[in-house]
Amino acid sequence: MEIEVDGKTIQLSEAGWMEDLSEWTEEIAVKIAAEVEDIPELTEEHWDIINLTRKAFYDLNQVAEPRKFMKMMKAEFGKDRSTNKYIFTLFPKGGLIKSANKVAGLPRPKGCS
Repeated sequence: MEIEVDGKTIQLSEAGWMEDLSEWTEEIAVKIAAEVEDIPELTEEHWDIINLTRKAFYDLNQVAEPRKFMKMMKAEFGKDRSTNKYIFTLFPKGGLIKSANKVAGLPRPKGCS
């Protein structure tokens, strides 16, 4: 699978994960969200999660486990925005693990299709 962003072809796996993570840009995130995850627009709330997932990945050198990520969300954004239910309202096809991480240009977590 591939997408076109700013005249450049970006290779994705069959499930929509980026093949070359170093190519990630916000424009690519918008395209993956729209074309792979059926999210027509990334709001400020989406970007909060995307940016925190990327920060967690680079701080921890791995994709954050959901429980650990929820603690980070609670510390950063408060109790109301630190639940799986909240994340699934923004990323309905796969929540944090399958959808938000994909849009954020992170590697596919082990055991995730």
